[in-house]
Amino acid sequence: MSSLVRRLSSAQADFQSQFEALLAYEEQRNPQVEHDVAHIIEQVRSRGDDAVLEFTNRFDRVAFESVAQLELPQSELHQALDGLPKAQRKALEAASARIKAFHTRQLMQGWTYTEPDGTVLGQRVTALDRAGLYVPGGKAAYPSSVLMNAIPAKVAGVAEVVMVVPTPDGIKNNLVLAAAALAGVDRVFTMGGAQAVAALAYGTATVPRVDKIVGPGNAYVAEAKRRVFGAVGIDMIAGPSEILVICDGKTPADWVAMDLFSQAEHDEMAQSILLCPDADYLDAVYASIERQMAEMPRAKVIATSLKDRGALIHVRDLEEACALSNRIAPEHLELSVADPEQCLPFLRHAGAIFMGQFTSESLGDYCAGPNHVLPTAGTARFSSPLGVYDFQKRTSLIYASQKGADTMGRIASELAYGEGLQAHARSAEYRLQSVDKKP
Repeated sequence: MSSLVRRLSSAQADFQSQFEALLAYEEQRNPQVEHDVAHIIEQVRSRGDDAVLEFTNRFDRVAFESVAQLELPQSELHQALDGLPKAQRKALEAASARIKAFHTRQLMQGWTYTEPDGTVLGQRVTALDRAGLYVPGGKAAYPSSVLMNAIPAKVAGVAEVVMVVPTPDGIKNNLVLAAAALAGVDRVFTMGGAQAVAALAYGTATVPRVDKIVGPGNAYVAEAKRRVFGAVGIDMIAGPSEILVICDGKTPADWVAMDLFSQAEHDEMAQSILLCPDADYLDAVYASIERQMAEMPRAKVIATSLKDRGALIHVRDLEEACALSNRIAPEHLELSVADPEQCLPFLRHAGAIFMGQFTSESLGDYCAGPNHVLPTAGTARFSSPLGVYDFQKRTSLIYASQKGADTMGRIASELAYGEGLQAHARSAEYRLQSVDKKP
């Protein structure tokens, strides 16, 4: 039975070592990818449009004569939207509205307060000037990612959202272009790979330089984002997708098996884990996995993912399941239990929590409203989902009254002398009403 997906029990003597081995994941850094990406970035920085055009034509098997030809007019985006089948457009519009409604509530506002001596302190919130959105092309085309990345930027007030999407062999995905129109993307360039990331990060004669790059991509895109970070902001370096299901054994086994499939089908390295205190229920889920696997178009990918990185784990109770969940810090956490709110006090780390047996993770991927760009590989311990706040900046405001300058200046002066920084101290002392200056 263990050949399909491993079975573990928290009661077994070697559980801790087995559990750690299950979670062990080291990002595969490919030296050839790193070398190629470094070369592409250097070429784009030094040669600009010429390098972007050269790499785009080579990698996407197209024959454009200028980078300007890579930019799509807004009319083409709206034609794609108008040309969608009625049901598809309705679904896209409904998802867009739900995502916007949720993210509108995330908007940060500035604030100030005034101290008794008249000093005013506060925080000013402003949007980024320009954001870059990377969208995968070819086989991996995700209009949902366009909505999830572009809508928060627009809600934040970003003045210009620039999208790049590769079109291998010149083939465009109309659903992706329609999503761009619906989300209010300002400019779209049909280019991808490390050259697109470099163009967004450093700018060329045709492609504008952005302040932050967001969106998923392959190993070359991830490596490029890693290398340009600092010159430009990035959202995150995402690892393989993950789902952790905590179940009390009351949800139909077929539902939970399919929930595990929903992440396993992404990638052979994706991770799907089920925690349950009912051993018989785990048997039922295993049987469902075995039965439903043959129906899946991506059965080979799912099977590899479950065999290599998946697990069905028998736990003592739901409290222990929550403790193990905190150690995993999963990207997606399904609480498929009768009373999910009872579990929340025990849970500290997760990208998104899906509560109750009717809340499948797939709803979050497309239309629930919260963002589906989530921290992976345990980074939910210190990271949060993508949101409006990723496209806003905070600036501190300090307005010292004459009395405040005197009060704070004495504190600053004392500390500055303690650090051996005389200019700092004397700068503060010039504003004091009276002072005995130190040598």
